[in-house]
Amino acid sequence: MQRSLSVVIPSFNEEETLEKLYNAITANASELQNDQLISDFEIWFVDDGSTDKSLEVLRELCARDANCHVIVFRHNFGKAAALAAGFEYANGDIIITMDADFQDDPADFRRFIEELDKGYDLVSGWKKVRNDPLEKRLPSKLFNKVTSCMSGVKLHDFNCGFKAYRRDAAKSLNIYGEFHRYLPVLAARNGFRSGEITVVNHKREFGHSKYGWERYLRGLFDSMSASFLLHYSDRPMYLFGKWSLWSFLLSAILFAVGFFVRRSTLAWIGSMFLLTWSVFFVAIGLLANLAVDYLRKNRFGRDHIREVIGK
Repeated sequence: MQRSLSVVIPSFNEEETLEKLYNAITANASELQNDQLISDFEIWFVDDGSTDKSLEVLRELCARDANCHVIVFRHNFGKAAALAAGFEYANGDIIITMDADFQDDPADFRRFIEELDKGYDLVSGWKKVRNDPLEKRLPSKLFNKVTSCMSGVKLHDFNCGFKAYRRDAAKSLNIYGEFHRYLPVLAARNGFRSGEITVVNHKREFGHSKYGWERYLRGLFDSMSASFLLHYSDRPMYLFGKWSLWSFLLSAILFAVGFFVRRSTLAWIGSMFLLTWSVFFVAIGLLANLAVDYLRKNRFGRDHIREVIGK
């Protein structure tokens, strides 16, 4: 089958695992090539401002393999920016993302591709058995439950970095902030179908997690943002208009109470307060519609990239 594979790997201070991960990816991708599931493959590491010897290791890999490439950031911009850059440079018909800590197993590439062939545009990995401490597993379960409920996208593991995409699905994603946790939600917003497979999760051998407790607070806010984008990104007035309508109706009721009942100053004050909020919600809705229209016409981004190796 004539289709190519790109593997995108955000990396930050993972010097001990990079060569082992590269070898495992190359071995498994070569098997897929021999079995004619893919025609060729490329690897895109995104060095997210590493301060260890990661870049030296990656330069050596690129020097001996023309299929290996590195996008080097000026400093640490975060996983969302790294994925956005990887998606921009990736040329494959299928794009697989994975973490650089070697907890993901490239042997699962075959199962991802087979699941995509069932008609999905994005296949997310599910770490059903996680080799992580309890303080990471419990918040993760809560996060996934809340995200699934708020977005309506039924997956077990949104935050797993091990995912496979059809090219058009990956290229359609506008990733920023901390939205790398909500890529299936953003894909659903764009009309793409998401599936899920269980994946192997190895115990981390080197280094340590780069995320602290503050990510859960950011995740709560981003979850609300992702739900809003899924349901109202193209029509924010539908949301603010509902609030405006309810405020106006309550204002009218209190106005009637103030008109027919004597000495109801409190009802008059409440009526004017709710009427003010009604006008406020309408104004916010109109401004949000203007912002959506502007961003559609004027997409912009920042250049985080210092150099591209092996381009």
